[in-house]
Amino acid sequence: MLIKELVAVLFPHLAGVRVDEVFRSGATVRIRARTDTVEAACPACDTLSQRVHSRYERRLSDTAVAGQEVLIHLRVHRFFCRNSTCAKATFAEQIPGLTVRYGRRSVRAARALQAIALALGGRAGARLAGQLAASVSRMTLIRLIRALPDPALQVGPRVLGVDDFALRRGHSYGTILIDISTSTVVDVLADRTADTLAAWLRVHPGVEIVCRDRAGAYADGIARGAPHATQVADRWHIWRNLGEAVERTVTRHRHHLQALIATPSTRAGTSPLAASAASPCLPAGRQDRIAMRTRERHAAVHALLEQGQGLREIGRLLSLGRNTVRRFARAAHPEDLLVHDGTGRRPKNLEAYDSYLRTRWAEGCTNAELLYRELQARGYRGSGTTVRQYVRPWRAATPPAAMPLRPVTVRQTTGWFLRNPANLDLDEHRQLQTLTTACPQLAALRLRVREFAEMMMHRHGRNLETWMNTVLGDDLPELHSFVTGLRRDQDAVTAGLTLPYSSGPVEGHVNRTIMWNLICQAGPCGLAVAIGWPVP
Repeated sequence: MLIKELVAVLFPHLAGVRVDEVFRSGATVRIRARTDTVEAACPACDTLSQRVHSRYERRLSDTAVAGQEVLIHLRVHRFFCRNSTCAKATFAEQIPGLTVRYGRRSVRAARALQAIALALGGRAGARLAGQLAASVSRMTLIRLIRALPDPALQVGPRVLGVDDFALRRGHSYGTILIDISTSTVVDVLADRTADTLAAWLRVHPGVEIVCRDRAGAYADGIARGAPHATQVADRWHIWRNLGEAVERTVTRHRHHLQALIATPSTRAGTSPLAASAASPCLPAGRQDRIAMRTRERHAAVHALLEQGQGLREIGRLLSLGRNTVRRFARAAHPEDLLVHDGTGRRPKNLEAYDSYLRTRWAEGCTNAELLYRELQARGYRGSGTTVRQYVRPWRAATPPAAMPLRPVTVRQTTGWFLRNPANLDLDEHRQLQTLTTACPQLAALRLRVREFAEMMMHRHGRNLETWMNTVLGDDLPELHSFVTGLRRDQDAVTAGLTLPYSSGPVEGHVNRTIMWNLICQAGPCGLAVAIGWPVP
């Protein structure tokens, strides 16, 4: 009696069959069982039949027991269908909770593998399943995901998140829709056009708030599909647009940076050993060539524009792409195009540890392997070969010269304006104060950025109009362009600076969408199930 109770507790799905034998075969536990079914219903016409056609054996993989794979040898009946009009002449019986038609694993094992596949995907899921003594391939797990039905959307979301993702970067894109309140996927659209989004919103009324980036197609689609919904521009994209305007402003006044020296703390951000140093500038000759070419192209494009030539014709005459010509045409001055002059490139990781290496070398430690171990203890993540190559020139008779001090870069200075003042160290505070004292325009820029940051953090979107009018009174052309962009989307930007909603939850699902697209190569509907819809 105790054994029967133990079997009923550990193997409840075998309650409907008779177990004849349990034995071990290699690393597999095998169970021989059979059914005592007297009659069964035809799966096509649901007619009961007692006429047995034959018996045959099915082999079902089951969940592991004590870390051992389980295989069930199950003998079942095949019955004749008594309904002469039924398309089936014979049919096999199914045991509820244990078998399904054409299934090669038990219902419980299939559900466990589906849960692993949904949680981890193909390759990672296959590795975990192998550790659980239920070896399957990654494609088997992917097929289990694709076989799941798409659950119907019960209630339309009140707060909707919209963003695009690349099915094939540069060629085809889709749109993912997220319920912001529950952070669950609502639907996946086949493209990212305004018409498709508008059509979806018309079919699913009830959306009151839509969080989106600043793409014009989504703004148009929401306005047509849900005209009464409040559009919320994502704050991260707004701050990024402001950062680009700040970088262009700093570039315009970068001649003031020559007086500032990038100290080790400035280059590394915190301390000489905390992070990699800021990058060296491009060689002067190369910078001069890039600047000269940019100014020549800018003058040529604007000369042709004054003659009445169109962008396409200018591109043909100068052998430039249309987008390149448009960029030159929009820039009032060639200096506006010299933002990325090579000062933002990352240096070798060892430059942050240069002073430490030189100190140890002067103390007599010339063993590169020992120096490498010491740097590892201080956070260095490079290789020992890099350390050996770095100190190789020092093995000459003359001692190594000290690293020359470099001026700060445009990218570093832009970071000072955009970062929280509480996160700047004393040297960065001093350098920023020196810079803003020397340049009234940068002083005004610093004040406007801080005002916008306060408005964003404290959700004072009602102050946006006043802030924009104040900016237009300053001598900051780059911020004027930023304000022009805000006015084109002012209602959504004001809502983004006022309401607590954002597109943050959408971005996480976009990352999972891209991952599943690479693994599964599934269509939009199957992809939506894979990335987070509840499984019925």
